[in-house]
Amino acid sequence: MPLSLAEVRSLLAGYPSPPIVGTVGSHSAIDVADGAVTEGLSSLILAEAGRDATYARYFRSVRALDGTRKRGCVDDVWTFRKFADIVSPTVQARLRSSGVVLVPNRAFSSYVPLSEIEDEFRVPIVGSRRLLRIEERSERENYYTLLEHAGIATPRKIPGPEAIDRLAIVKLPHATRRLERGFFTVASPSEYQAKVERLVARGTVAPDDLATARIEEYVLGPVFNFNFFFSPLVPRDQGLELLGVDERRESNLDGLVRLPAAQQLELNDSDRIPEYLVVGHGTLTVRESILEEVFRMGEKFVDAAREQYPPGIIGPFCLQTCIDRSGRPIVFDVAARIGGGTNVHLALGHPYGNALYRTPMSSGRRVALEIRVASEEGRLAEIVT
Repeated sequence: MPLSLAEVRSLLAGYPSPPIVGTVGSHSAIDVADGAVTEGLSSLILAEAGRDATYARYFRSVRALDGTRKRGCVDDVWTFRKFADIVSPTVQARLRSSGVVLVPNRAFSSYVPLSEIEDEFRVPIVGSRRLLRIEERSERENYYTLLEHAGIATPRKIPGPEAIDRLAIVKLPHATRRLERGFFTVASPSEYQAKVERLVARGTVAPDDLATARIEEYVLGPVFNFNFFFSPLVPRDQGLELLGVDERRESNLDGLVRLPAAQQLELNDSDRIPEYLVVGHGTLTVRESILEEVFRMGEKFVDAAREQYPPGIIGPFCLQTCIDRSGRPIVFDVAARIGGGTNVHLALGHPYGNALYRTPMSSGRRVALEIRVASEEGRLAEIVT
C-alpha cells in the first residue's frame, strides 16, 4: 500500500529539523550531496559494494578539529551488497530512525523494483513516487501519454516495423545493461530487420524487448535537456523554475559523428551501428527567443502531472528535447526526478538558476534549499510522498 499523507506526517513528526538528505550512489548523487552540504544539511549516500569508493573515499567529507568542513561533500556512506537491499525492512527502519529523506534518481528507480518503491518503501521521498513509473515506456500509461494529455509536441509514433517510411529511432533497453539504451536508427522495414539481426547477435538487443519497443520519427536537431524545478511552497505563478540545460555524451555515437563520412565507411561492419551509452554531459544555454516556448512547455507539464498524478511534480524534473528546424522543442524523453546531467553544474550552479537566485544554484542545491525551507516552515510533508 502506498505511503499515505497521514503516515508521511506521522513519520516526519519524529524527524530532526532539518532532516538528513540521502540518495542512491550513482547518477546524480554528487550533485545532491554537494547541494545538501552547501545548504548546511548533512548528506548520506547509499552505495553498492564495489561502487562505493567514489563516495566513501574520494568525495568523503573531511573536517577540521572545530568541525569546519575542509573538503568533500559526502558525510556518510552506507554500503550494501546490491542496491535493492535498500528496501529491506531493517534498512528502512535505520533510514527512518536517522531522519533521512530520500532524493530519488534514475539509479534508485532502476535497481529497486518500482512496485516495492510504490508500496513497500516506508521512507519519505522528496518528490512524487507515483511519477517514477511514467518513465517506463513499456507501461500503458507513461510519459508519452502524459505529454499527449498536456498538449506537448513529441516525435511522431510509427505503429510497427512495416510502417517505417522515414528515418526513425527504435527505443528499447540494452539487452544486458538494463539501465542503458539499446536504441538504433532505421529508415525502412528491410533495414530494421537487418539491424535487429546484427544487434541481437552482438548482444545489444534482446528479442523479447522488440515487442514493446517504441518506434518514432527521428527528429533532426540538437538535443537540449531542460532541467526544471517546481515548488509547491510558493504561489503557483512562481512555482516553475528553469535551472539549466545539458546535453548528453554517448558512446560510441559521439566518436562516430566526429569521423568524416569516408572514414565511417572504412570501419568494421560491427562498428558502424552506434550505441547510445550515456557516459557524460555538457552544459548549454538556449537562444532566448526559444525560452518562452520552453516555459510554456514546462507549465503544461506541471499542470498535466498535477491533474493526472496528484499531487503532481514536486521538485526537480527534466524534459529532454530536440529543437527542430522551426525552433520548436520536441520532447522525446522525461525524467520525473533529478536529471542525469545535473552533475555538470554542481558547485558552479546552472546558468539560469544562478541568474534567478543571484548565487550558484545547481539542481542539487535547489533540492536542498527546498528541504531546508520546508523544514524551517514546518511544511516538509508538502514536498515528500
